[in-house]
Parts: sequence; structure tokens; C-alpha cells
Amino acid sequence: MQKFAPASLLAAALLSACAANPDGAAETRRSEEAPIKSDKPCISGVYPHLAYWNNEGECGTGAVVPWAGKLWVVTYGPHCVFESSDKLYEITPDLERKTRPESLGGTHANRMIHGETGQLFIGCYAIDSKGNVRAIPRDKMPGRLTGNARHIGDPAGKIYFATMEEGLYEVDAKTLEVREIIRDGNLNEHPGNGGASAKLPQKSKLHGYHGKGFYSGFGKAFYSNNGVHHPRVESDPTIKSGALAEWKPGDADWTPIRICQFTEITGPGGIRGASDPSNAPIWALGWDPKSVILMLNDGGEWSSFRLPKTSHSYDGSHGWNTEWPRIREIGEKDYLMTMHGAFWKFPPAFSKADFSGIRMRSSYLKVIGDFCRWQGAVVFGCDDSAQKEFFNKRGLKGENVSPLNSNSNLWFVKEPDIDRLGPALGRGSVFLREDIKGGTLSDPMLSGGFKSGVLALDHKTPAPLKVELLKSDGKGKFEAFETVELPANGSKFVKLPAAEWIKVRPLSDAKSFTAHFHFSNPDARGAEISPIFDGVMRAGSPEAGTAALLRSLERKSAKLGAYAWESGGKKISALGAYSLDGKMRLAKDGGIDAEKVKAAAFEPKGITYDSDSVLVVEAGRRYRLPRNPLYDGKSAFGTPRLAREVATERDLLNCAGTFYELPAVNAQGFAKIRPIASHNLKIFDFCSYRGMMLFSGISEGAKSLGNPRIIVSEDGKFALWAGVIDDLWKLGKPVGIGSPWHGASVAKGETSDPYLLTGYDKKTLKALADSDTELDIEVDVDGTGLWVKYGAVRLEKGKELVKEFGDDLKGYWIRFKSSKPCKITATLIYE
Repeated sequence: MQKFAPASLLAAALLSACAANPDGAAETRRSEEAPIKSDKPCISGVYPHLAYWNNEGECGTGAVVPWAGKLWVVTYGPHCVFESSDKLYEITPDLERKTRPESLGGTHANRMIHGETGQLFIGCYAIDSKGNVRAIPRDKMPGRLTGNARHIGDPAGKIYFATMEEGLYEVDAKTLEVREIIRDGNLNEHPGNGGASAKLPQKSKLHGYHGKGFYSGFGKAFYSNNGVHHPRVESDPTIKSGALAEWKPGDADWTPIRICQFTEITGPGGIRGASDPSNAPIWALGWDPKSVILMLNDGGEWSSFRLPKTSHSYDGSHGWNTEWPRIREIGEKDYLMTMHGAFWKFPPAFSKADFSGIRMRSSYLKVIGDFCRWQGAVVFGCDDSAQKEFFNKRGLKGENVSPLNSNSNLWFVKEPDIDRLGPALGRGSVFLREDIKGGTLSDPMLSGGFKSGVLALDHKTPAPLKVELLKSDGKGKFEAFETVELPANGSKFVKLPAAEWIKVRPLSDAKSFTAHFHFSNPDARGAEISPIFDGVMRAGSPEAGTAALLRSLERKSAKLGAYAWESGGKKISALGAYSLDGKMRLAKDGGIDAEKVKAAAFEPKGITYDSDSVLVVEAGRRYRLPRNPLYDGKSAFGTPRLAREVATERDLLNCAGTFYELPAVNAQGFAKIRPIASHNLKIFDFCSYRGMMLFSGISEGAKSLGNPRIIVSEDGKFALWAGVIDDLWKLGKPVGIGSPWHGASVAKGETSDPYLLTGYDKKTLKALADSDTELDIEVDVDGTGLWVKYGAVRLEKGKELVKEFGDDLKGYWIRFKSSKPCKITATLIYE
């Protein structure tokens, strides 16, 4: 067949792509930022040569901090209490990376700049202003280090360290001498810890584990964890889990403040700590099954706010799916916050006096452990390709598809481009199936910044219920703006006015009461696919091309393995094994273990392609998705990849012309799926490698397009597409057509399968029945099977009904119920 253009001809274009994502200085003045100077390849802000590997089950990025003219990065494995193969890295402004010889490893995500001694504390290391590194021996301070905080009694001379298993240490900032305060939960109790030895530090009895946040102020240290040990954590994300707690000098243990899953704790002082610890507010991020939770400590007293969730892939009662959400300064007016798959603007003045200004900027797919501003960009430290998938297993994918060694990378993004990722989408409840006393006022739910908002109200009280809605601009009191009357055992969808925050109050006792919010901003994307995907094969096109199975290989080679085929007419021929390295050189490679690559092939289970929808059965539950008729789950090269973990502990699903984010089963799995983008690409396989996302399925004509994303092999016979997972937003908005019922004979009162509703904006129903009937429209408003009646339409025998839905039809899933037996087709069109 005709060969592709050689890789050397694309080198200049590939390097020019780096310039679109330059580097910069974080925690310094923007005027000090210098443009990046590197001759290394760059793909969508990822520099492949900077990727890091370890020998552990995952390779996350725990902390990224600009210091002493360099960028410092520490990686982590999943549960390394002492040492591990993880490293401390020093990266120069021209992107040369040095592995520090002092590296000891561990599971660390702590970082703090200690101004009085001019040191950066990161992991178990102290780095002075000249870049000299001292390491605290792991046996002197064992545990998974999750946070640092300024010392309460001697902030100039000491610093606190907290561990993921509730351990607490005090460290002398000059000598690095360690004093144990609360014993790490991974360790045995001190011998004879009782009687005469009772004053030795003991392990904590705080609820939960899997520590995350740590900060000090108001004479106390505040700590959070987000997990729990429970036999149902593999499947149930609603178990009572995690805690927000406090400690003050002299205490033997943490004192719980709130039992709930919490992560980040910080304040306006950020990575340096509070400059005025007696007065500066403290913020704590968390979540529960209802929503994201934001706690504010102002003047020593805590108050609670709620924010909607974008992604549910961060849920899970074990807490493993979050990594480290952060609120951090990035050289702009507002801080940047990461939480549940959304980038947020967070005002540094957020307090009791002014709680306005939080705004969702965009949604994203990467899994991020830390970030900073450096070299003119926001640098995100990611958790990309994990060798272990932990509890994230399902019948839609195989068990031989994960990387042979874990690897991850940094992602350089220009600050304005943060707003150009996925559209803002937020869902959350203030009450969820709760028995509520009349007059009970909910926490405030963030409404500010969203163009569209709908509140679904539902209850099971055997009498009518009045519900009062209140709003605030974030600078004053809440005032009532509407009273909604619900019928007995009834529901209602309420379109919301512009407001900063909204509270809900039932005016009488309510049974199984739900108040669920659904917010969104317009999806400005069209149907046109970005030119960055030019050269990827198109569905329905007869053009010849290549395809391959892909797998990230061992750390020793640090390569991506591919086993490739080419098509010519009706003939499929094997091209054999290829590899891609960190210099983006794609070449024939007989030295890789091709069988390990071919073992990644898998025939999905639990999926059926019907005439005009896709039926998926997971955990015994049925779900339907739209289907592009050009896709049937088959390919001339074999079975295309359906699902794969591309960012740790959640899956990417490429099904019938749409990419979806698919949470792990422990985060309610398919019930909480959301569409990312629709396309007409004929992708055979996809995977993550060195922080990138790779596709196989490249057309023969790709050579003439000059697209730097097409990486061509040295022999010109084979090619791959290279990008990052968040490039998928550029495929276009999610669209689709499908039928929960297609010519189905249904009984009176029978309901259809649930059909995906979330993530689509323009929605139309076409329905046709062979007899008169009334069709109830029901919406699962929160993805947990909470079905609420939205409305009903009447069908006349043999007459097609066409109904365009308004903006108030929002929820996770939709289904229909017929009032009479009939043969019916109900088709949903998403545009």
C-alpha cells in the first residue's frame, strides 16, 4: 500500500505545537515569567520526555511547586508507608529534568513554603533557596505524607506534617528533628502502650482514613480524610465516610467536626499558610452523595455551603477516586479550584462578609493531583496511566489492558484555555429522599454563573406540600422569592432565576423529600470536528488505512507497544509490532513482547446494538444510549476498543459515535455516565501513555494533510494520532438519535428502559402508537433511580407526535410509561 510521510517531515510542526502551551512562573510575579525554551516535542501541552514512571500500582503526581528557579515534582505510589520507587524531580526552565539522588519515595502530596527559613517542604524533603535538598529518613517519619501546616506555638522554627492515616508529626525546620504527636495508623502501637507508657503517642480513633487536607489557624490544626474501611466500598458510594477534624496542642487525638468525605483544607495564605492565623478564614472542600460541600471557618466558627458536581467519577466511599483536589493561587485575580471534574474560580476574599464569586469555569477529564503557575502556564500534575485498576473492573473491558508499568506526566495549559475545555455542567441536591421537619432550611446551593438552572422537587407526603425558595447575592441575607405548591406525593420542575445562592425550605413536615438542582451553561460547540483529528479514519468511508492494538509497556523500555494491521480493499494484512518512545519516534520494533500487546484485545460483555439504540446491562440494570447507525461494534480489523481506563480509576467509553466518561462501579458506574463529545471517527484502539492519549485507526491519506498530531512510523507504513484526553471536547457537542421503544408491544403501565438524558441540550421527542394512549414522561433526576414525573403527552392512533422540550427537562435518565397497551415507537433526538 502507499506509505505515509516520514516522521522527520512532521518534526518542525510538532515542535511548533509546544509554543502554544508555554511555561511560566507560579508563586512569582507575572512580570518575572520567561517563555519556555525547549526543543522537545510537545503534544497538547504534554512534553513526553518529562513523563515519570515507577514500579507501583499507580504513579500519581503529589505536588508541583516552583522554587529556587526550578519546578519541583514529587510522585507517589498507592500505599507506600516507607520507601518506594517514586522520585523527587527537579525541572529547569528549559525543561531538562533531573532525578534527585536524595529521593526516597513514598506516597506524598504535601507541600509548604516556610518563609522564615527559606525552605520548600515537599514530600519528605526540605529544599533551601539554592536548591539543596535534605531528606528526612522514612523510618524517622513513617506514613503517607498528605499535608503540611504552620506550627501553632513556634511557626518560625517548626512545621507540622500529617499523614493519610491520621498521623501527626512536628519537625524542626532547621535540624529536621522529628517528634511524633499522633501515631500513624499503618504502624503498630508502641510496645506496652498503657500504664506507665500511656503518654506515648497513640493511633487515632478518628472516623475514616485516607487523609487529604491539612491547615492551621485560630490556634488549631485542621485535618481531613475521605475514606472508610467497609466491606461495601467496592459497590456503594453512599456509606458514611471520611471526616473533618481539629487538633490543638496538648490533645492526644483529632476531634471530629463533621463526619463526611473531605479533601482540601486551605485559606488565602495557600501554600505558605496563614500570615494572620487568628483572623484569616479557612476553607475545606468535601462531598457527600448529594453534592460538593464547602465549609468556611470565619472567626473560628464553621458554616456550610453546597456546590453542584460535574463528574461522579470522583465519588466512592473508599475515597480513592479523588487524588488531591486543590484551591491554589495561579497569578490571577481568582484562585483556581479543582473539584469533581470541574475547574472553578475561587475568590480569595471568600468569607462570611462576602461569599460571592465562585464560578465554574469548565469541566475536564484529566485526574489532577496538584497544579501551579510556572513559565507562563498553569502546570497540572496528573495521575494518568495506572498499572493497577483497583476496583475499576467491568465486563465492557478486559483485564489485560492496563499499562505494564504506571506512568504519568505534567500538563501545561495557558490560563485562558482553562475556559475552553468542557462545558459547565453541575448537578446536586440539598435534600435527597429525607424526612424533613417543617421550616428546616437547607444549606445554600451555588447558582451563580450558570445560565440555566432547574430545581426538581419531589416528596412522598400524603398531603400537599408548600416549599419556599430563598436567594442571596452572597453579600447579604437570604430572601424568599417563590413558594412552590406540590400535590400530595407529587413533584414539580422549577426554572430558577439568576441568583448567587439558593436555599430550600419545606413549610410543613415532608416525607422522603428531594430538592435536586441541575445547572448548565450553553454548549457552544457545533457538530464540526476540530482539524486536530484530520487523518483519523471516518466511519462509513471506504478509504484504506491502518489500525493497531495499543498498550503502554514496561518501565525499562518506557515505550508504547502497537501491533498493527493495514487494509487494502477487502484484504487485511499484518504489519507487525511497532513502538513509540518519549521522543515521539514510531518505528518497527521486533524487540517488544507483541503477545502482551495483542493480549489487550477484548470482546465486550453486556452490550447490544439494537436497531436505533445501544443497550448496556451493568450490575443487572439496563440502560440505553443513542446510536449512530454507522457503528455496530465491528471493524474489518476486529472488535474496536469500547472501554478503557485512560485516567486512573475511571473509564473512557467510545460507543456508537460518542465518547463518554464512565465512573467506576464503586462510584455508581453506568448510572452516572456523561457524554463528552460525538464524532464520526473510526477509532480502533485508544490508550494513555506518558500523559498523552493515543488513537489507532489512521487513514492512508493522512500523509498529505500535514497534521502534526499524526505520528508516522519511520518506515512510512503505520501511524497513530496523539493528543490528550481533554482534546476530546474538540470533537464537537454530544448529539444522537435513539429509541427507548422501537416498534415495541407494551402493556398498560409498562415503563421503557432508561435512556440517557444528561449532557444534551436540544431535545425532541417523536412518538407513534397504534392506538390512543397517554405517555407519561419520567426523569431520574439524580441518577440513583429517583424517578420523578415530568409531564405527559397524548398520542392519537397512527399520528406521529413531535414535541420539542424546553430547557426545564433536565436529569440523568428519561423513560416513558404508556397508559394503555399498544405498539409504540418513542424516539429521542438530541441536536
